[in-house]
Amino acid sequence: MPDKKLQALRRFTQQIVQTRGWVKDNEIEEFMAAGYSKQQVLEVILGIAIKVIHNYTNHIAKTPLDKQFKPNIWLKPDTNSLMDNG
Repeated sequence: MPDKKLQALRRFTQQIVQTRGWVKDNEIEEFMAAGYSKQQVLEVILGIAIKVIHNYTNHIAKTPLDKQFKPNIWLKPDTNSLMDNG
């Protein structure tokens, strides 16, 4: 059986990313009802922010991928098509 609290964390994190931070009040309430605090709402935001900064920096710096991660490499998306959809 999946851990309900962990699933709430996954759902809330996904909602923040997908809505770019425009989560509804009830989504925050559901997250907190699962056993999380207001501080942990901010910690989720911080974790996402660190990941974004890390990714953007590595994309611009063209940091080479460690060999143990190469089997999971993602190809760069076509940025022109991203601009058309955005």
